Amino acid sequence: MSTLWRVADVVSGTPETETARTIGLRVDGLMGNLAGQHIDIRLTADDGYTAVRSYSVATAGMDELLEITVDELANGEVSPYLVRHLAVGDQLEIRGPVGGWFVWRPTNTSPVQLIAGGSGVVPLMSMIRAHEASANQSQFRLLYSLKSPESGFYREELLTLSRESTKLTVDYVYTRAVPPGWPTAAKRLTAETLLAKILPEEDMPDFFICGQTVFVETVAEWLVAAGYPAASIKTERFGGTGGTP
Repeated sequence: MSTLWRVADVVSGTPETETARTIGLRVDGLMGNLAGQHIDIRLTADDGYTAVRSYSVATAGMDELLEITVDELANGEVSPYLVRHLAVGDQLEIRGPVGGWFVWRPTNTSPVQLIAGGSGVVPLMSMIRAHEASANQSQFRLLYSLKSPESGFYREELLTLSRESTKLTVDYVYTRAVPPGWPTAAKRLTAETLLAKILPEEDMPDFFICGQTVFVETVAEWLVAAGYPAASIKTERFGGTGGTP
């Protein structure tokens, strides 16, 4: 894990939604990253003004390549450039990958419950990918809360995994619009819905929760109230107050 600023070459850019983009980076000398880590990106304007933002890494491996997925913020200083203007062949200043607490390692044998709100799925996707690539046979379950089907990241990959993987179950909650034929109406996540779609307490799962602050805090409170040990719950949150799940 490096705390020094380094140059990353942009090697790919793939739209995820109308406002989000997955960006592939190559960093000379990078020795991979742990699932769940993040990097810092620094942009410097012509007048010397700098802006630094943190982005979760969506991949996990032991080579010089990594991916981030950036969701554009309407008044953001960094995300609009990364989503709309950054081109393959450009370079970025990055620091990291960093983080050693909100990570999953293949040596962890406990069942894992992942809970994502919106773009909070990014570090959880790195855990899913690392798990699928490993010999670890523990059960993973993802509960993904979205405004609409169109706002989901990694849709085709998650669809394929949900059909073919023996180690992963994927559940969705849609808060504003549902896919055609969906069995329930759009509604916010509730404690009752949450508990019906996660691994039971007797399985003693480890939890990784990521999303906006209110989402993460509310879900964690529901889990503790339902009897899950607080020590089994790891959280990662990002800006904005968002809203209740």
